[in-house]
Formats: sequence, C-alpha cells, structure tokens
Amino acid sequence: MQVKDNWGALAGLRVLDFTQSLAGPYGTQILADLGAEVLKVEVVGIGDATRGAGPYHPSDTEKRHAGYFHSVNRNKHSIALNLKDPASHEIVFDLIQQYDVVIENFRAGTMEKLGLSYEILKERKPGLIYAALRGFGDPRSGQSPYVDWPSLDVVAQAMGGINAVTGSDPAIPTKVGPGIGDIIPGMFLAIGTLAAVVHRDRTGEGQFLDVAMVDSILAISERIVYQRSFGKVIAGSTGNHQPFMAPFGIYPASDGFAAVAVSNQNYFNTLCRALEADELAADERFSSPDGRRAHRDELIAALSEHTSRFTKAELMQRLGGNVPFGPVYNMAEIAEDPHFAIREMLPEIEIEGLSEPLTIAGVPIKMMGTPVGVHHPGPGLGAHTDSVLQAAGRTAEQIADLRARGVIG
Repeated sequence: MQVKDNWGALAGLRVLDFTQSLAGPYGTQILADLGAEVLKVEVVGIGDATRGAGPYHPSDTEKRHAGYFHSVNRNKHSIALNLKDPASHEIVFDLIQQYDVVIENFRAGTMEKLGLSYEILKERKPGLIYAALRGFGDPRSGQSPYVDWPSLDVVAQAMGGINAVTGSDPAIPTKVGPGIGDIIPGMFLAIGTLAAVVHRDRTGEGQFLDVAMVDSILAISERIVYQRSFGKVIAGSTGNHQPFMAPFGIYPASDGFAAVAVSNQNYFNTLCRALEADELAADERFSSPDGRRAHRDELIAALSEHTSRFTKAELMQRLGGNVPFGPVYNMAEIAEDPHFAIREMLPEIEIEGLSEPLTIAGVPIKMMGTPVGVHHPGPGLGAHTDSVLQAAGRTAEQIADLRARGVIG
C-alpha cells in the first residue's frame, strides 16, 4: 500500500507505529521525517493521549488539533483499531507482511496480553524488526527490578542522574526544561531501529530492539559516570557553569544573559580584548587553563562585571565569530533570528479548519541528496483506516462490518 510519495533517505521503509505520548512518537517521527512510511496505530475513539493535551489555536473551537500531537506526529498516517478485539489482530497480522518494523512503547507485557508479542509476530514474519521503548527496559534484555513500573519524562530524568547535576543550588535537583526524559530515548530508538534495518538488509535477519528511558538519560549524562570512577567524585550541580573549563557557562548582559565558552588560551585572550578586560588576561590566576579552573569562582565574578556592561546585541557584535558565544534566547527571539528561518527550523503546517498556518519545530538533519522536510501535519484519528484495509485486501463490505462491530474506527 502506498500512502505517500517516495521521498527522503528512508523511502521504502515501512513502520507500523503503536507508540503514544512523547517518547515513542518522537522516535518514529524522526523516521518519518527521513522519508519512512509510518502508519500510526491508535485506539478507536480515543487515539494518542496527546490529541487531548493542547494547546489549541483560538480558531480551533472544537479543540481537535493539539499542538502537542502535531509537534511529534507530522508526516505520519493513522489507522484506528480496537486491539482488545481479536478481530483486529488479523488486521495486524496482515499488515506486518507489508511493513519492515513494528515499534511500541507500552509497559512491559502489554503486547503479550493483547496477543501481539514479538514472538507471535515473528512467527508470522521471521525477518520482522520489533522495537520497544519502555521506562526501565524489556525483560528480554535484562530483568530490571523496576520493569513493571510506569515512567514518564521526569522519572527518567531523576533516576538517570541528570537532575542531580542540573540547577544552581547543589542541594535542590532541577528538572531540565524540555521533556528530554522522553525525547532522548526517542532518538536512541530511531538510531537503534536504523541499525537493525541495516543488519536486516545485510543478513535478512530481523531482531528485537529494546531501549529504556532511564538508560538513555544515564547515557547522555556520561560525565557523572567517569567523574566517579576516574575522579572519585560524586558529581553535583554546577549551576550555569562547567566544572572542567572556565569561562564556560552563562554570563549576565545588561538586558539578559549570554553563553560564553572558552576552550583554549587563544580564545581567552580574544575574549578579554573584546570585552576591554585586559586586567583579566594579565592576572596570573587566569593565565592558564589550570589556573582558571582553580580560580573558577573568582573568574566568573570578574568576567560577569564586564559582560553585564553590554547588551546581548553588543556582546554579539564583540564576541560573535571570535569566541564560542551565543545569546540566551526565548522563543520570541528565536523567531526573529534569521538563522532559524534559513535553516528551515520553524516550518509552518496548514491544518484544515484553522485560520492560519501554524509553526512547529523543524528537522535538524539536513541531507543534500535526499532532502528531509515537514510534508503534512499529524493525521486525523483513523484517517487512513479504509485505504490501509483496502490495500490489505478487505472489501468495502468487510470494512463496513468491522466498523459496525467496533473493531476499527
């Protein structure tokens, strides 16, 4: 069944997507953005929970189009099934013959209870790739004592170690703003899926792929691991600065804040000249990386006095292109900076019934030969059910009967 034009590096790859909320859909959206055909399997009459999570545009008086849903489900298609009805299983069994990958992020054991486990699906399609994303992983890869626990973003952030090293007060852990406890596992899910596809294409062998949310956060918090094993230190929060290099962090401007990162002596000298802070360059305490690290707090305080004399725009003129530098932006400032428009990071989607095009985050992967893109908004609930079933061999009468029995939406 062909539900969209071939485009992108993953054109021809077909993904049957049982994921919901943020972590799983973010991973499958990466695949869709790269050209894979992603068919989202949703619950009849309910759909993905993010459909009801908002926010809604003022012209969407019926609250049908949540920004949350469209942000992580663009470029996909949707079929609505009642997976608790065994009649829907025959549809799934037919579909997997046409699809390369099955992806789900239910709690461990859910697909087994439904009768749609990896083992059952593998019997019907031996070369199937089956990817699972869970809070604490799947028992097939290691029986975590928490395997049955539900998990969401903040739980993964907390147990994966990133909250303990985030924030300005070492005594108070801080949640990272965006939902990285979901998003980072979604990225690893996409990477693992593509690795499994390469292996399948090379050998013909499918496999089970397991990603845990908590594991993923620990993986990106890698510094705390070697600080303990190599440095014999249990890392704590360092606020807006980095423990190994200085200056390397967030500094005040007269109208906000900016990031400055100095990784070598040349950058430090350039920074001091640009800020008219020759006394810092001449200070023996700050004359070497080791010295700057040893006197980190004094350097931060002294440098802050200089940066706070200038606006963010003035700092940009003085430092931009000369040392690693960037102003701290909010979303209004991001929307005004030409970088993000030129890089197509603020694409607009047209949603039927809404009064204006709406902006969502773009695709950061740029490919010259097989361009990526945002081609259409998230699908309506079950919008492609009939066309998918027709392509799978169901007649119009059979589809009507399935709908009347509540098997499909």
